[in-house]
Amino acid sequence: MAQAVAVKPEKRKQVLKVLFISLLLDLISFTFILPLFPKLLEFYRAVDASVTSSSSSPTVLSRILGLLNTYKNNFARPINDRYDIVLLGGALGSLFSFCQAIASPVIGRLSDRYGRRTALLWSMVGNILSVALWVAATDFRTFLASRVVGGLSEGNVQLAMAIATDISDDKQRGATMALVGACFSIAFTFGPALGAALSNVTIVQSNPFATAAGFSLFLIVTETLYLYFYLPETHIVSSPSSSEKKTDDLKKPATQRTNSHALLNFTHLAFILFFSGMEFSLPFMTYDLFNYGSKDTGRLLGFIGIVASVLQGTVTRRMHPLRVVQLGVVSCLFAFILLARLTTQTQLYGAAALLAVTSATVVTGLNSLSSFEAGASERGNKLGNHRSFGQIGRTLGPLSFCSLYWWAGRDVAYAVGATGMLGVVALTFGGLRKPVQA
Repeated sequence: MAQAVAVKPEKRKQVLKVLFISLLLDLISFTFILPLFPKLLEFYRAVDASVTSSSSSPTVLSRILGLLNTYKNNFARPINDRYDIVLLGGALGSLFSFCQAIASPVIGRLSDRYGRRTALLWSMVGNILSVALWVAATDFRTFLASRVVGGLSEGNVQLAMAIATDISDDKQRGATMALVGACFSIAFTFGPALGAALSNVTIVQSNPFATAAGFSLFLIVTETLYLYFYLPETHIVSSPSSSEKKTDDLKKPATQRTNSHALLNFTHLAFILFFSGMEFSLPFMTYDLFNYGSKDTGRLLGFIGIVASVLQGTVTRRMHPLRVVQLGVVSCLFAFILLARLTTQTQLYGAAALLAVTSATVVTGLNSLSSFEAGASERGNKLGNHRSFGQIGRTLGPLSFCSLYWWAGRDVAYAVGATGMLGVVALTFGGLRKPVQA
């Protein structure tokens, strides 16, 4: 039998502080690599070319690039070779999300059985191994292994949400989840810029990205030690006798379900499917329309992150989670419509503002709604399943949307995206309801 720990207000503030700092360290470390993907993959492609020239057997990277070229050649509209690296980065992102989809439910169940702190510390061991592999990655195969290990061990976000739920009552739930969302916005605003700056410092010639990877490893180790010394267990696991357990079960009121987990999980999958596809297509669109480079794209993403941070600190934390989700999906619908028709950079930044609203609301709200429907003994499992469905959407969305983008063009792709998001809007307004606990 598992139970949440009763937390006094001052203790809750302390746990939230530890949660915020640790999650911020984790996400900043995680976002280091995002702006480096193009240069990273170009570096490994150059290394691969030198290996291939001296060996008759194909390498892992050459096989993957061959598959991507086959994918590109299926379209009547040619895909510029400039996008080879972007497609490869998208494929690696899909692989990472697929590993997350597999691991999230397992990590959640383990946290229910052995405690949040224990599961989180073991997750951190996997994260350390993942980043250590990146530090040592002088070839693509080692780098690929680091991404797989990272995907299978990354449980920080879902466990942070489970801990936040453990220490929050129904009225505090939305504001606490918004705090987790704010960590995302802050990290995605500053982490990529810091990672890009560190990539310009070369210490190890065989791996020019070892400086950024080494600092990322430092942050992860620091986070692990911080969690070990300062994070208390928020989910106590006990083993009462069978008779005591039966008595407890009889005394325990039946859980009142307002929204089924199946509906919440499907809504999460559908939203992420279309939203992640749109995210992945933005660099292609901005390059085609405005000849944007990485610096221009970084500025656009930074704008989205700053606006989302402000919204999470003001609007999101004060609204009911259901209203938060509804606001976000409607905003995303209008963003899709605008992206299909925009012709100026002013309109682009208007769409970016709408996407910032979406980033600040939907996932945070859905996580809150999912937590309302889970009892203390199943919270980790339910939140893990919920995250897994989102990662399935993130696995399928980018390449599916990319295929539609080149097969039918921007107008059709974003029109289909808008239609799909309209379906998500219908789900959130017609299917989801306010939890009875709130």
